[in-house]
Amino acid sequence: MTTTTSLVIADDHELLREGVKKIIRSAPGLRVVGEAADLARTLALVAQHRPDVVVLDISLPGHEGLEGLEELRRAFPEQRVIMLSMYAEERYALAALRAGAAGYITKTMAAEELVKAIRKVMEGGTYIGPRLAELLAQEACAPAPQAPHERLTAREGEILALIGAGLQIKQVAAELGISISSVNTYRNRIFQKMGLSTNGALIRYAVQHGLVE
Repeated sequence: MTTTTSLVIADDHELLREGVKKIIRSAPGLRVVGEAADLARTLALVAQHRPDVVVLDISLPGHEGLEGLEELRRAFPEQRVIMLSMYAEERYALAALRAGAAGYITKTMAAEELVKAIRKVMEGGTYIGPRLAELLAQEACAPAPQAPHERLTAREGEILALIGAGLQIKQVAAELGISISSVNTYRNRIFQKMGLSTNGALIRYAVQHGLVE
């Protein structure tokens, strides 16, 4: 008896979702059980269907870079996720794997690459395309990053720089056009990733490492 692999597709562009569904429908044993245009709907579908794989756009509305992946993995730590990105592997692929993605493919991929990635992930592996394999090889030969701030997302880096420049939390929120509670959430993540616990420590770190003018 053939096992069917269930998938949730998350992308805010309907045409792209339709294209992904068309690819999946042509592959035996794969079935789309839900689709979403934002992260809230994605989380609801994962809770409802417990899909085998989520194909997740890297730039869902309101989420930058890998924030959507990080939030999904916090809610469902065992969920297998393949990142679908408009960005070349150089920009986000390695960070996506570190954040728990089981694969990273660009939106210019051939149809057979998406199916290959899904099947690889379902076998318990991680899908690594030719370019990502090159990047991993380069990383293995290079010294590991020493600076804690290099582990931050783009948004976390912005907030570190603003707090480092002496802005209060409400000023950071106004500068970035986000809520104070969101700034506090990002700040707590920065504290955890960098091993710091106060704004003063963040300011000293930012100054010492030249992250502020």
